[in-house]
Amino acid sequence: MATVHFIQQGKGGVGKSVIASFLYQVLRHQGKDVVAFDTDPVNATLLGYKEFKVVPIDIVRQGQVDARAFDELLEGLYSLPDNSHAIVDNGASSFLALGNYMKDISLIQLLEEKGHQVFFHSVVTGGQAIGDTISGLKVLADGFAPTPIVVWLNPFFGEIRLDGKGFEEFTFYQEYGSKFYATIQLPQVNKDTLGRDLEELFAKRQGFETAIASCQYIAVRSRLKRYWEQLIGIVDLAGITG
Repeated sequence: MATVHFIQQGKGGVGKSVIASFLYQVLRHQGKDVVAFDTDPVNATLLGYKEFKVVPIDIVRQGQVDARAFDELLEGLYSLPDNSHAIVDNGASSFLALGNYMKDISLIQLLEEKGHQVFFHSVVTGGQAIGDTISGLKVLADGFAPTPIVVWLNPFFGEIRLDGKGFEEFTFYQEYGSKFYATIQLPQVNKDTLGRDLEELFAKRQGFETAIASCQYIAVRSRLKRYWEQLIGIVDLAGITG
């Protein structure tokens, strides 16, 4: 049995590829066999991490998303070795195309019949995109029950609150919370210090362990190391790494 993680969110620019990279690194740190598939036709961010094992899936043909190109993805997922993990990073522009393909061929059922465990991962962010990210999460919850969903709360763009209420107090959560396998709250960061450190790390497409080992500044190493240790802990508590 393998574990397949689909990173899905219809809103762009909210940290899907960041979440994919975090999950990849934690799994690798835990000694797992991990492969990633980058299907984003606009911003193949995950593919830029040269230290990761990433397979690009070209789903754009003549300027249009070609759902049949996902057949290559299915072949790769179906043949995963036991005890391995696969991460599928998908772009906002192909969010609906991948969802429709999954339904058309009963992809989740095919993978589960093979013995694979499947998780969806979606991002909810603060700031102006909070409503759009909740809408994207709702699409997953409505369209792919009872496949377990892991919700990542990303506070980088602002506090995740509506009318003074936290995420688990939202009306949306009261209705859909039972469908969520786990909620991962990413640590809040000071944008002037660790926030800038992380932005530089993302821009360089570096993993945490590589960045910590190569950084010449003690303070930066210390901040990144502390965040990395927190990240390992919260992902481990979610119970998704097997």
